[in-house]
Amino acid sequence: MKTNNYKYIYGPVSSWRLGRSLGIDPISGLEKTCSFDCVYCQIGKTKNQINYLKEFVPVYDIIDEINSLPEIVVDYITFAGLGEPTLAKNLDRMIIAIKSIRKERIAVITNSSTMYLKEVRKTLCLSDFVVAKLDACNENVLKKINNPLQGITIKDIVNGLIDFRTEFSGKLAIQIMFIEENKCLVKELAALVNNIKPDEVQINTPLRPCAVFPLTKDEIQKIRDEFVKLCSPNSIKVISVYEPVVKKDVKSISSAETIRRRGKPI
Repeated sequence: MKTNNYKYIYGPVSSWRLGRSLGIDPISGLEKTCSFDCVYCQIGKTKNQINYLKEFVPVYDIIDEINSLPEIVVDYITFAGLGEPTLAKNLDRMIIAIKSIRKERIAVITNSSTMYLKEVRKTLCLSDFVVAKLDACNENVLKKINNPLQGITIKDIVNGLIDFRTEFSGKLAIQIMFIEENKCLVKELAALVNNIKPDEVQINTPLRPCAVFPLTKDEIQKIRDEFVKLCSPNSIKVISVYEPVVKKDVKSISSAETIRRRGKPI
């Protein structure tokens, strides 16, 4: 399939969580813009670290690119990209506009840092699937792994996720990126997950090139087994990045942008 010079759309990619996923970057600057500076981010260091909402990309620019898509088969149109998508103040209007012209389900991948804001939760309720990050169970680990801007706290993150669960009728997954710093905190993280009550918990470890090493298959399997034991009584599905999945065939329409925003696969 011929590739195009899309500025905001990237992929589709074959995702272990979302099947065929077409990405949309509502931030889309030349620099990574995020409220976190995670040690494992495959995009690299956060150059523009902020924690306030603003409009980065006009809605009509996103829709122009959506309207120019060739015939492709995707399972989800996913907001992610070069930073934290919920920092885009007009994310709600983007989701509404896309739903008016496309039939695919909408997913948002978020670091959860803005979930304490009612307007962000209201926006995310427009989507079908939210994948929310939760790597830490205390302030010390949050700082070591996610390096948030000052003022972002675990209490606000967890309370925001708990509130969101009561408001959201779609599918909610909690993604936990396990590395050396948090691999011994399974029970504490599982307790938070049980309080949030998502539909699913995703046990992840960084498999794309980044500044830290991934955990082994055996380590992740042990963590997964512990989560199954602790979370299954609450009917929370547990999946892990190392589980075998049937990868769906995809042909990228924007290969250069995919690499820029997702990092090179290994």
